[in-house]
Order: sequence, then C-alpha cells, then structure tokens
Amino acid sequence: MHLYLGQNPRTLYLVTGSHDERQGRPSRALIFRAADSNPSQVIVEFLPKDEVNLTSAVRLTNRIVKGCLGLISIDNETFLAVITSATEVGNTRPSDSSPETVARIHEVLFYCLTSSTWDDFSASQDTLLNPEATDTLMTREHYPQSGPAPVFEHPCMPLTKILSSGSFYYALEPHWDISSRLSVRLSRERHTSTDLATFDERFVWNEYIVRSLLDFREKLDPHEREDLDHCQFIILAVQGYVGVFTMALPAPPTNGSPAIATLSLISRLSWRRAGTRFNTRGVDDDGHTANFVETETIFSTDQHCVSYAQVRGSVPLFWEQQGLQTFGHRIQITRPGASQPAFERHFSHLMEEYGATHAINLLGSKENEAILTSAYAKHLQLARGIWGDDLGVTHYDFHNAVRIGGHDSIVRDLRRLESISDNMDRYGFTMCDTSSDVVVTEQKGVFRTNCLDCLDRTNFVQDILSRRSLEQYLMLVRREWVQAGALWTHHRELWAENGDALSRIYAGTGALNTSFTRSGKRTLAGVLSDATKSVSRAYINNFQDKGKQTAIDMFLGNLNNQKQVNIFDPIHDSVRKVLEQRLSEYSTTQPCSIFVGTWNLNGRPPSESLLPWLFPRDNFSEPDMFILGFQEIVALTAQQLVQTDPEKRRMWEARILESLDHRPLKKCDYVLLRSEQALGTALIVLVRSELTAVIRNVEGATRKTGLRGMSGNKGAVGVRLDYHDTSFCFLTAHLAAGHSNVEERNADFRTIVNGLHFQKGKTIESHENIIWLADTNYRINLENEAVRSLAEAEDFDSLVAADQLRQAIDDGEAFTGYEEGPLLFRPTYKYDLGTDNYDTSEKMRVPAWTDRILFKGPFDLAVYSRAELKGSDHRPVFALFRAEVRIIDVVKRAALSRLLMESTLSTSPGEKLDEKLAALMLPTHLVELPPPSSDEGAWWDKPEHPNGVFPILAVHLSERQSSSNPFDSPAESPLSSSPSSSDEELYTHAMSLQTPITPMQATRPPPPPRPRQSRAGDIAE
Repeated sequence: MHLYLGQNPRTLYLVTGSHDERQGRPSRALIFRAADSNPSQVIVEFLPKDEVNLTSAVRLTNRIVKGCLGLISIDNETFLAVITSATEVGNTRPSDSSPETVARIHEVLFYCLTSSTWDDFSASQDTLLNPEATDTLMTREHYPQSGPAPVFEHPCMPLTKILSSGSFYYALEPHWDISSRLSVRLSRERHTSTDLATFDERFVWNEYIVRSLLDFREKLDPHEREDLDHCQFIILAVQGYVGVFTMALPAPPTNGSPAIATLSLISRLSWRRAGTRFNTRGVDDDGHTANFVETETIFSTDQHCVSYAQVRGSVPLFWEQQGLQTFGHRIQITRPGASQPAFERHFSHLMEEYGATHAINLLGSKENEAILTSAYAKHLQLARGIWGDDLGVTHYDFHNAVRIGGHDSIVRDLRRLESISDNMDRYGFTMCDTSSDVVVTEQKGVFRTNCLDCLDRTNFVQDILSRRSLEQYLMLVRREWVQAGALWTHHRELWAENGDALSRIYAGTGALNTSFTRSGKRTLAGVLSDATKSVSRAYINNFQDKGKQTAIDMFLGNLNNQKQVNIFDPIHDSVRKVLEQRLSEYSTTQPCSIFVGTWNLNGRPPSESLLPWLFPRDNFSEPDMFILGFQEIVALTAQQLVQTDPEKRRMWEARILESLDHRPLKKCDYVLLRSEQALGTALIVLVRSELTAVIRNVEGATRKTGLRGMSGNKGAVGVRLDYHDTSFCFLTAHLAAGHSNVEERNADFRTIVNGLHFQKGKTIESHENIIWLADTNYRINLENEAVRSLAEAEDFDSLVAADQLRQAIDDGEAFTGYEEGPLLFRPTYKYDLGTDNYDTSEKMRVPAWTDRILFKGPFDLAVYSRAELKGSDHRPVFALFRAEVRIIDVVKRAALSRLLMESTLSTSPGEKLDEKLAALMLPTHLVELPPPSSDEGAWWDKPEHPNGVFPILAVHLSERQSSSNPFDSPAESPLSSSPSSSDEELYTHAMSLQTPITPMQATRPPPPPRPRQSRAGDIAE
C-alpha cells in the first residue's frame, strides 16, 4: 500500500497498491483528515479506491507501507504512525491449513495530520534501515539526558527509535492473533478466532494509539469490516521476540523421507507496567508487574502442534531502586505492610489465565535480594490460604549453585527438585491435531520464574523447562528425536536470542550467560562479554533510561497531559458529555478523615511520647490516614549532604508504629503505606489496614533545592495516591533558611512545583486534593522583642499581618490558590531545647511560624494547632481534615452509557437526532442561586423586594389545588372512608394541617457572634 498527502483540506490517504490487489486484497483507501473544531479529533473514511481522487495528491514515501499502527497526539499535533520497513521472520505453523507468519518491524514513521511543519522532517527519516543494525537503535546515544534537545527534532523521534528497534512484531495474515498463545486461539469460536478485534490486551503495545481506529472498524457493516481487515490497514503489534527454525528430523522406519518440523519461540512483553530497568520495578496496585513476559515454545510437525507457555515477571511487591545504581543493588520495599492486596491480584490474574501457578524464585542470599525473598515468601504463604496447593513456590539460589557446581549443576538440580519435576508432569503441555486443530491435551498450569531483573538467570532456567516439556512430548510420540542434535541446537539458539532481545528492551544490552545457553559451556570470551555488558548496563540504566521511559509512557498514553485521538463521532461525544454531567448517578461518596503533621526534628531521635501530637483531641475518631512530614530528620553534616541515611527515618517509623499500636482505646490497626526520604526531609504515610485494598497508585518523588538543586539539605518529598477514585498529593518540604531570604523561599516553592514529577507525567497540580506540610522557613517581619511580646500576649492578628508567607500568598509569589487555617497558636520556632522559652542563645532568633500546613481542594479543616512536644527546637504542628472520596461503579457507568447510546440511536419518525441529543444533555446549572449575603447587603434586600417584602403567590397559599376547604379529607384518607367523623377527629386532623402563611416585613438578622475558643488553636466546629 502507499501513503499520499492531499491539501485543502490537509488529508492523508492510505491506499492499496497493485501488489496488494494481486494478492487478492480489495482495492480500497483509508482516509484521514483532522476535524476543524478539535485538533485531537480526526475524520476517517473507508472508501473504494476508485472513488478517491489522487490526481493532486503527493506520495509521501517511496516505501511500500505495511500498515498503520494508529494515531497519536503530541504537542497539540496529530500524527499517523505507519510501518515502512518490515521483514518476514517465518511461519510458526507451516503444516496448518492457514499459515501463521510473523513479520519483524524495522522502521515506523510518523506523518502529521494537522500541520505541514514536520513534512520535511518526516521525509528526512525516509532512509532504509539495515535490519541487522536496528538493535543498536536502543543504545545510549539515542536518549541523551543532558544538554538541550536538537532545535528541529521531530516530536515523534523518541517513538520512532523505540518502534524501529527491531523488538516489535505483527501477524502477516489478518486471520490469526499473534498476541494470544495457541491454546487460547484454539478455544475460541471459529468466527471470533479470525476477528481482528479479538486479541490479548496485555500484549498489544499499540492498543492506545489504535483504539480509535478499532472503534471506527466496529461501526462498519460486516462486509466493509471484512474488507478493512483483508487490506491490513490496521496492524496490531507485540513487543518481545519471535524466532522460527525449520529443520529435517530423522524419518520413521516405515518412510525414507525425513520429517520436516518447525520450532518457534514467541515472547510477548506486557505493556501494563512497562519501562526500563531502574525506573520500573515490582507490582502496581492492579497486580501488573514490571518486565512481565509470556514465552511460548511451539513445535509443529505434519501430525501435531505442541505449545508450552511460561511466564516471568518482577517480584510482585512494591519495591524500588532509586538513585545511582552500580553493581550493588540498593533495594527499598516501599509499602511493606500494604502489598498483600496487589500481590493477590497478581496471582489471581495468573490463576484465571493459566490455572495452577508455581513460582520459581532465583534470588540469592545477598542482603538486598534476601530481603525480597523473605517478603516474597511471607506474602506467598498468606496467599496459599486462598488457593492452597494450586499456588506453590521453589526458592533456588542460582548464584550460589553456580559458585558451587557451575552452570551444569543448574540443569541437574532442576531435574532433581520434586516441586518442579512433579509440576512439570502435572501441568503438561498443549497439543492439537495439525489437520483438524482438535485439542488433544491442554496445559493445566504455569511456571512463573523470577530473579531480580527477570533477565539472565530467568532466561537460563526457562530454557531448561522448555526443553523438559519438549522431551515429555517426544518421549510419547517420537522417542528417537530426543537425541536429534539439530533440534536442541536450534532450541539453544532460540533461547539465547530470546534472552538477548528481552534484555535489550529492559536493560539496554544483551543478556548475560547466553554463551553457555548457545554452546552448553562457559568460555573466557563469554566471561569477558558478560563483563562488558554489565558495565554498559550500569551506564545506560543510570544515565539514559529516563528518556527512554518517557518515550515509552508517551507511546502508551501514560503521560498525564496526553489526550487520546478520537475519531469524529457526534453521538459518542454527546454520550461522553452526558456521562460526565451525570456522575452522581453511577458514583457514591464516603467520608474520609486525615491527620496531617509536620515537625522539624533538628536531628534529634525520639525522646518522648508522640500521643499528644498524634491524638490531640479526644472527641475525634481515629483518622483514616496519618500524613507525617519531618525536616532535619538527620543532622545535616557534610557526609549527610552526599548520601541519604535511612536509619533515623526507620527509627521514627518504628516509634510511630509503636505509638499507634499501644494507644489507649485502640479501635483499628495502621500499616505503613509509603515512606520517602531525601536526605533530611522525610514523609511517612500510614493508613488503616482495611483501606490498603482501596488505596492505589501510591508513588513517591523528591526534588532537591539545596546548593542549586544538587543537594537535598533543602527540597521536598511527595507522595501521591488514589483513595478509591479520588487523587491526593502530600508534600513535605524544607525551604531556604534566613530571615531575609524571602525570594529564595519563593524560588524554592516554584522549583518544587515545576520540578517534582510522579510517574506517567503526573504533577503536583494534576491532583484533586493537595496538602503541604512543611518547614517553610517564612518569618515575621517585626522586631524580635515585638514578636516575643505579641506572642506572649497571644495577639496573633498583629503577628499574622507581618507574616512573610501570608504576604507571599497575597502577592502571588508562592502558594497561590492554597488555603491555611487561622493561626491561633504561638509561633513554633525557635525554642531552647526542652523548655518553653524562645531562643536565648547568642543569635536570639526571632520567633516565627516556620512550620505550616496549607491545602488546596474540597477539604473541611476541623483543627489546626500545635502540640507541646519539646524534643526539638521546633514545636510540631498538626491539622485534622475531613474530605469526601468518590467511588465510581464501573458497571453502572457502562450500563448508563449503553442506555444513553441506545436512546440516542433510536429516533422516532420525524424526530431530529440533533434535537434528541440536545434533550439528553443535562443543564449545567439547574437552579440559579442568589449571591451570598455580606455585611454590606443581603440577598433578599433588593429593589424588586424593598425592605425584604415578598408577595405571596397563590400557589404558595395552598398545596391542594383540588379543594379550597382545609377540612376536606384527601381521597386516600381513612377519614373519608368512615361514614361519619366525630368533632374530635375533625379537630385533630385540622391541627395537623400547615399554618397559613402571613406576609411579614423581613428584618436582616445581625451577624453571628465570633465563636468562643475553648482551646487555643481549635477551629470552631
């Protein structure tokens, strides 16, 4: 097919060529044009080729276009992604009646649909790539992390590098689904097995950018849909590895000609927690793990087709590796007490998809790997209470086994381990008859293998398990082939190439140990090659992978500011708008209480009870969450400025958990959800244990501001989370010190807001609810003696008038849009340690409210005060918030969406669709409310209502329009059915009626009195 560009309006034409038509494909054109009103909306048409006028169109590329991957919006421009170079890998089932051929993508180009700005740059990419050289595209020079980006670089260049890396594959025939393993494809109904829209969503990487085209396809009539599929305009791509070898094997004694067999290996990498080595680890709240790969070994002959599937994936806990990583791995389990729900979701997915699951954990006994193994075993033991014997685990220290007996010992050990050999027999493999596709036997379980990266050690063990499964099959049907050297040579080569391919995707280099995988022995050249790869990995992972991670997130639609390209569809657009307006119909809210506290510790360890701070009010129920921020949690020495010391933070975590566990009248348990630290600043989030299942997407991030952003002696730590369907962002910070350094503090705030980012492009301001709990270091612009005197007299209004932070907010210099409770407590800085005396040292620092809590969002602030703990030169500050979290019922939302769609499409004779759409739209403001009253005027005192006198309308005088007699009983009243009523009954009934309204002159009530403060610092409730 060919790609053309037309002008006035700007249009892209994807048109079948003569070569396609000779292969029996319909003569068709797929046409793309940007909508005038919305640049992220596209008009798509599917027309016969002879109805398209291409006389004035320009052919954009001399290449034969293989197909379209989808549409993506970048920098407010819409681009069409097309495959311009691909090679055939091979047919994975040549003996089947329908071929299942795989192609490897070598080049993808992006053409702009909305602007001509990038036409020349797209053309400059139009140089044929050497397929053998595509693997080098993912190396470090393509993802620079420092220095300005090229001024005229195509905005899609990072995506081009990823998609042209040689790691993406697609099915050459439209009738088979490369994303699904053989057993799944065979189990589908015949009509769905050939449907392009039927695929495994876990492994189709362009699902985000192709979704709008798939929706467009669904709206076509069946004949047009079939033509669209046969044209192969739409391509579904998987990432991973595909290798195919066809070989001759010894013939049976009854036949002199050799048997032809095909051995294939297909690895499908999941996109659901996609990313690079040090940027993406562990599990997410939905149970998806980093580097999750399904690998399928397929052995096909003229009699049978055999499939054996395995999976690999990161340890399904919340863990990370932050900072510079060299050859020692500093591992942090970020949510040690809150991983079980996500852990169980992960294994629930595996059980549902594959049946019984046996985990093979290859982590070693070194400190960091041992921590992961211990936590993994603990979570598995709890999960076995759900699934029993269907979930098992084998812990095998791979590195220790190699040190003792070499790589050969791994093969022997895995054959001897009963937990593995027994499950090999129990799970079996999938086998079908080649001529009829009838399933003879089906695989009943899966091995889930992991090491730290799920690369080198994992690939080595999976190679052994794959061979074992093939041997099981051969021992049943062709025993002599077990000794066929060609078969196992090709098998080793496939697994070595698979290890290299998956390692290049995740770590940037080929896999280690592949020399042994290929040859069956360890050589000096292999050792040197592994050393070189290790050094390259360390460099690429630390200095290049962040750029690659951003490009991956952009391609998958994970960036927070991305908009998915929609195909122009007024009906669906209207339904979406109605759904947004009717949110309350498919969602509910529930109350949430949050304790927020901040304390500058001055490097001091815990020395007193924390209960007066954590539970300051007896009349408040135990909060759902504790958000605790600390500054100077470690003494800021020269050594601490270089590397974060987590020991003090762990000491405070233990003390806090101990205080919560031993509090009086305890009604619930709390678990540590997330803890994050940047040198002296730390943020600790604890939640009720029963809430861990409904709090998701918990992330931490830091931003340094000290020494011009190079040091964490000043800066911020943030934690964000989703509580049901409501987002929260919590930040603790330590801003620039010094009484007069107001502008430095303002600059620190701007640096944090602009520079602190969470995963997938989320920023601070992209959250619904934001709370800062910080040592802001803003001071009071008064003389020292005046501040001390006013503080002693509790003349807080005079102090607030001179407060630097309030002035910065009023001037729009910092914290614009944020609220703070009234400052009804004494300044919290600076005290002589262990006393109630403000600083009496030589410096005699001016007291100030340096420690503050500010918020943005629909919060109800109940209390804002300080606690009288004396273990530091600051007093801790706390706030108690009430909020509401929204819970969306996805089933109700889908049902309402279907109802609206059906109602929209079912138009009556003579009824105009536009009018019906308008009728479906709910008005934005159902009732126009009057403005609130103020000291200057009241809403009811208007010229049309002088002195607040309102005329009484007739409709207000009586609610019963049918009767003028108030003593008449309603028809359904028991009084009306009685033959007679006594005077007492009539009197009683009359007294229950509403008193008639008498017009009265309105007088405006005086303003309410100021609430009396029973405790200093409390806000009236």
